[in-house]
Amino acid sequence: MMTDPDQAIDWQGGAISCSGCPHDPRPAGRCQPLHACVLDRYAKRVDRFFRWNPQVAKDYLQHPYFEVRACAARYADIFHLPPLMDDPDETVRWSVAQRLPHRHLLRMIHDPHREVRIRVASRLGERDLPAMMNDPDYYVRLVVARRLPVSFLPLMMADADVEVRRAVALRIAPEWLGRMLADSDSGVRMEVVLRLPAAALPALARDPDWRIRYEVAARGSREALLPLLEDGDAEVRSLAWERLGGSAPFRDAQQGEERIWE
Repeated sequence: MMTDPDQAIDWQGGAISCSGCPHDPRPAGRCQPLHACVLDRYAKRVDRFFRWNPQVAKDYLQHPYFEVRACAARYADIFHLPPLMDDPDETVRWSVAQRLPHRHLLRMIHDPHREVRIRVASRLGERDLPAMMNDPDYYVRLVVARRLPVSFLPLMMADADVEVRRAVALRIAPEWLGRMLADSDSGVRMEVVLRLPAAALPALARDPDWRIRYEVAARGSREALLPLLEDGDAEVRSLAWERLGGSAPFRDAQQGEERIWE
């Protein structure tokens, strides 16, 4: 059953009563029913309560409702947060991972929930990131590949996920780019080609992806262009002919006729 957001309902489904609550709404800015209330089941109202009253957040870190613990973790001083690294709810652990000092984050690199590990990978110090290179979740590894010191990126060149390898290709040191030309994914090879110097492009004139051959035609030397005069893609052939400037006679394999540029 859906709960009416205009009703003051607590996390157990009961009606909220301000009677006996230690946070009397009468002092200005303390709390406000249906707007900022630590007893409410709606996380936004709980969060707003702690935003108005950060000094009491530490008193709610053991509350039975996970939303209360998660919201309190955003405002409590960090000295009270380490015990929550083992909280049974991932929302709480995620909140904690946002604020813990780096020296504590290493304890969370194997958290069972991917969202927590993603947050850890986005905050972990660079020297500790290699510990997450083999995370079972592709997006965690993607975050690592985007932040990892360049010297460690060769260890991720053969990652099982295409997006991770593309991120590696974008950042890896130039001397390693040649090792990635044999990647099975054309998107990865394209990232490599865009970073290669023109002198290295002839090796890609026979690449199965026309977009890569087009890049070769756009930047390659005469040596790279000649094989492209009979390329299976019209755009690639046309660009190769244009860049050669009519200096080479050839038979257009697609049109079955010889053309000579003058």
